[in-house]
Amino acid sequence: MLSPHVWRGVAERLAESYEVFAPAFAGHWGGPRLNGWDASASAIADAVENQLDELGWSTCHIVGNSLGGWVGFELERRGRARTLTAVAPAGGWRHLSPDAILVGLKFLSLGPLVGIGKLVGGFAARNRLVHRAFLPLVSKEAKTVEPRDAEAMILAASNCRAFLPVLWSGLKGGGVTGLADVKVPTRLLLCEYDRIIPMRRYGSMFIDELPPVADRVTMKGVGHCPQLEAPEKVAALISEHVAAYRPHLRAV
Repeated sequence: MLSPHVWRGVAERLAESYEVFAPAFAGHWGGPRLNGWDASASAIADAVENQLDELGWSTCHIVGNSLGGWVGFELERRGRARTLTAVAPAGGWRHLSPDAILVGLKFLSLGPLVGIGKLVGGFAARNRLVHRAFLPLVSKEAKTVEPRDAEAMILAASNCRAFLPVLWSGLKGGGVTGLADVKVPTRLLLCEYDRIIPMRRYGSMFIDELPPVADRVTMKGVGHCPQLEAPEKVAALISEHVAAYRPHLRAV
């Protein structure tokens, strides 16, 4: 339900050493129009691939959080990734499993809040009481999130046209597949206080099925969107992962 704006703090730090592109997903705030009800990771990856083609990037270092992590695995499967960093990735469930339904119901319960946000517009985004209500869903320490980032988060959620299509597509199509076949250097970042897709329940599939060489890291003291409350730490973990494979990537 969020937008590239939640990556502001991380992107600014990474931009000191890398060329950074943060796409808005189809149907999300600032993104291209969503075609019908297909908001699967595959359909969203189609739009991102088009954007990468426009940039002239055949491959790149991919980082994704939640749904973005799921899309990252899809782009890796298509050969578009040099490295992959998946932050609290969604899709750690089987086809129409109880785990998938539970996540769907959790997001569905946010529907009324999103509706209220649309009605009151910018007032909700700027209201500190609204911040206190929403931020604990995605962060452990809400006070560490900068007000402008909290505002962007609420505006993005209120303007996400893909809300119901993403839920439907995720339930209908099942979770991430082909984890054992991941070929690029991969770093899995799980969040200790993830309230959206708790790592103990939804991280096990990634831990068990990713190749043994994949790097697995538990981020302590953060919630589902650590880029909001710990952008410096997230940027450092991404840079460390990419830098470790740069010599090898240049050689080939």
